[in-house]
Amino acid sequence: MTRRGSCRRSSSAWRRSRLEAAAVLALAASCARPVPPSPDVVQRASSLASYSASLRVSVNGRDLRGRSRALVAFRRPDALRIEIPGPSGARLVAVARSGRLTAVVPAERAVLESAADPADFESLLGIALRPEQLMDLLVGVAPAGARSYETRWGRALPLRIDAVLGDGTKLKATVEEADAGESLAAAAFDPPPHPGYRPIDADEARRLLGGR
Repeated sequence: MTRRGSCRRSSSAWRRSRLEAAAVLALAASCARPVPPSPDVVQRASSLASYSASLRVSVNGRDLRGRSRALVAFRRPDALRIEIPGPSGARLVAVARSGRLTAVVPAERAVLESAADPADFESLLGIALRPEQLMDLLVGVAPAGARSYETRWGRALPLRIDAVLGDGTKLKATVEEADAGESLAAAAFDPPPHPGYRPIDADEARRLLGGR
């Protein structure tokens, strides 16, 4: 055997061993169960006064199925903002505060004004939760009546949320970036401006956004 042939065989064997090792590590990672957070981490997350995040969200329910990026912020006890971005600006800006929901579809110059209740949240977003339940869901607290609720945690907050709500709706959220406990300006939760916008209901708002 020549020295050059020996080197080629040795290199090939080395690459094969590296690939085999990588396969073993990938299999181990896929089988590993996520490490649950400590009770202190869960308690701190659940008691956060404010939160903002960029999410990738998937909803699969009776009347709405879809995936979207969403920018979400809340300030307890009752202020919630959800923005769905589009290629040339916001597709939807929805603010719930003091029991009222105002949602605008800027491209259609349309506005929804209603109670911030589960029925209108379901019609608009496919998620039948009150604002405070959605806040809790984002920080590691299962909504009342949920059929299942699983989280994968980072150091201080959930990084992925998989939930099946009481009505069977499947909700998945992956956190791309989050800030917790930051002081959020009160103006972020003011109703979005809508001078001259035509009034619509939640079902029409969903249709305008492309939901079925």
